[in-house]
Amino acid sequence: MISCPIPKSEYENVLLAHGGGGKLTHQLIEKIFVSQFGNDLLNELNDSAVFEFHKNKLAFTTDSYVVQPIFFPGGNIGELAVNGTVNDIAVAGARPVYLSAGFIIEEGLPIDDLWNIVMSMKNAADKAGVKIVTGDTKVVEKGKADKLFINTSGVGVVYDNFNISSRNCKPGLSVILSGKIGDHGIAIMSARENLEFETEIVSDTAPLNGLVNALSKYSVNIKMLRDVTRGGLASVLNEIAASSGYGIEIEEEKIPINEQVRGACEILGLDPLYVANEGKLVAFVDDEKSEEILSVMKSLEVSKDAEIIGKVVDEHPQRVVMRTSIGSKRIVDMISGEQLPRIC
Repeated sequence: MISCPIPKSEYENVLLAHGGGGKLTHQLIEKIFVSQFGNDLLNELNDSAVFEFHKNKLAFTTDSYVVQPIFFPGGNIGELAVNGTVNDIAVAGARPVYLSAGFIIEEGLPIDDLWNIVMSMKNAADKAGVKIVTGDTKVVEKGKADKLFINTSGVGVVYDNFNISSRNCKPGLSVILSGKIGDHGIAIMSARENLEFETEIVSDTAPLNGLVNALSKYSVNIKMLRDVTRGGLASVLNEIAASSGYGIEIEEEKIPINEQVRGACEILGLDPLYVANEGKLVAFVDDEKSEEILSVMKSLEVSKDAEIIGKVVDEHPQRVVMRTSIGSKRIVDMISGEQLPRIC
């Protein structure tokens, strides 16, 4: 066995916050995984690796789902797994084609629950136009897991002229958010804590490949796409700002949020900018085409609430700054801890 010095860390053990999509997640990835697995593809740190294979440009991704509870308003762990992997491929500028599905099942899970989850995965795959072509099943003793964990991987074919990379982000680009934020995180919290609101808040889990397909005619004008999941909008924007080296400015009043979600966040002491989503993306686009691209997005059900929320700027490099509703500015940092563990 090869012995290597363990990277210096202020933590002796892994915390739930290491899986939250914020600062601790990035420290874990960089110090433990990238330090050993690093290569030209991995070092991009995108949700999908994009590479040439026999004259085809492909996107490949993998993800694991441990959401608790496994059924929640608007979906379940199976539908989430399919949509999440489809979206990771889509925001690489690719058309998803094939998925794998691996199941770690705890002894005692009702067969009816497993059947309903598998059926929802089939329906989600059919809706996204992908096929689940391989998989794996493991069963562990009761008490050794939490009902069900699912891993999905996927491969897709990159559209012509799409070159998605945070390195393409330059000052002057417009930032478009495809819809209202925070729905998924608050739906999970309401199910987990038996919270009741005036109207039910449901997860926004949805495939985004149809949206990306509609935007593919603007491939030369779209410089960066990212789906907004763990860590919320704030974490995604901070990742892109850090990678590009430029600043990002956003307008608080332009960010679409369901009023029920806004109210729930106020009650629970959460910032909606950091709450997870499962059916939203941000697009960094040429400013002169931004209104045209926004119009296309608004014409689709999945992105009907899209808005231009900000720009890439020279000022405050590698930072995200928000102009508030009262005209002041505040730094939107990447979250350090974990607002909602096991959200996806």
